[in-house]
Amino acid sequence: MENRLIIDKDFKIGEVDKRLFGSFVEHMGRVVYSGIYEPDHPTADENGFRQDVAELAKKMGVGSVRYPGGNFVSNYNWMDGIGPKEKRPRKRDLAWKSIETNEVGIDEFMKWANKYQMEPIMAVNMGTKGLDEAVALIEYCNSETGTYYSDLRAENGHKEPYTIKTWCLGNEMDGEWQLGHKTAQEYGRLAHEIGKAMKLVDPSIELVVCGSSMSRNATFGDWEREVLANTYDEADYISLHQYYDGQDEGTKAFLARSLDMERYIDLVCGIADLEKKKRGSSKTLNICFDEWGVWSTPDFEVQKWVDEHPWQIAPPLGEQIYSMEDSLLFASMLMVLLKKCNRVKIGCQSLLANISACIMTKKGGEAWVQPIYFPFEMIANNAKGVVLEARYVGETYETEEFEQVPVVDSLVVYNEADRALAVFLVNRGEQETELVVDARAMALARVIESRVLYSDDIKLNNVKNHEAVKPASVDNVKLQGEEIKVSLKPFSFQMVRIGLK
Repeated sequence: MENRLIIDKDFKIGEVDKRLFGSFVEHMGRVVYSGIYEPDHPTADENGFRQDVAELAKKMGVGSVRYPGGNFVSNYNWMDGIGPKEKRPRKRDLAWKSIETNEVGIDEFMKWANKYQMEPIMAVNMGTKGLDEAVALIEYCNSETGTYYSDLRAENGHKEPYTIKTWCLGNEMDGEWQLGHKTAQEYGRLAHEIGKAMKLVDPSIELVVCGSSMSRNATFGDWEREVLANTYDEADYISLHQYYDGQDEGTKAFLARSLDMERYIDLVCGIADLEKKKRGSSKTLNICFDEWGVWSTPDFEVQKWVDEHPWQIAPPLGEQIYSMEDSLLFASMLMVLLKKCNRVKIGCQSLLANISACIMTKKGGEAWVQPIYFPFEMIANNAKGVVLEARYVGETYETEEFEQVPVVDSLVVYNEADRALAVFLVNRGEQETELVVDARAMALARVIESRVLYSDDIKLNNVKNHEAVKPASVDNVKLQGEEIKVSLKPFSFQMVRIGLK
């Protein structure tokens, strides 16, 4: 059976928002300390941040970063991380049973974000703190000087407001594991009041309320309905989180997990639209998918390690190693966010350094990238413009969860300004296959670039040889009239860029 992809430049899904290519920095393990920040490192800048890591993040295409958590934020007092470093308290972080030195806080993070052009997405503590702390924090970050907290910011070295646009009201408040966990009604009422007060301080901000922390949660759906019934007027986005494992179930079943992500987004959009209809509102609530990734180590193993090694500073917990196989599901997950870009406006890959990360570091030494780094880099730097509807007609397979899984997963982005077409493809099959892209009414001129991420060993990682899995340029694309023919390697990720007349 021939595999075909049918596209038309007039059938558009939506514009690609650069915030879809975001990442996430949490005070967890070695994400911050010896991850992005290490003052004694040979590449450290004047603020103590590792320039080798920052350069890899920029090359990767990261444009925004969520901070400071994550589970960490639900027990965090932001005032512990400001002022002279020698006076900052050491605190027990109950989320990860670690010691937080508070050497890095909001001011340091903002120096890093501004220097390396990362748009900040700030989270507030909705677990152990409340309205007063949230209002004080936004005054500290976004208000002109002349009031207590804005003057405190100026005293700490930054007279001008940070003008942070996007604010997350808590983190995974639906989860029993979360410090200060709340029911949907409890959280919804608190988020309503805090959101209302924050927008009184700065009406220009956008607010993200907590949706479900995973699609399989027992409260999924009911949580969204109750939260949005309380917060629809204040909220601009509802967050979703999702990690997938299941490599032991077989590669094809594992790679099909991105279909659950598509279904998850559609269901939440439907719930939000129902609330919009009930209210007769003109506002459409969008999605902030601010934690996503592949999670190859079982949660109980991570927690067991934490319990056996408590109260360390920046312990090496949850440092997962990713394979070529993992990079394929990772690619499809990012492709889902773009395929849903009419409603998903923000995405944060979790995490930036060392934990479920694209970038790994050695304390005092090198920084290197995992195979999952490359799909992000290839998509973020080339998916510019408008996402087109892409109708796939071809081979499918079944799993226990899904009846029809396309053998070839696809994303097509049209850049009218550059007269270029970017096609991203994941071959979920164990055989080499040819895909024909029927680019109707498009005058194809030339192949600009063709790169493939592939390995004969799907379990290969980059630990010993940091360049074992990396993309290579290939000559596997032919143009014939309005058709693009691509020969896809088995279990591979492919990017093709086509210039148009």
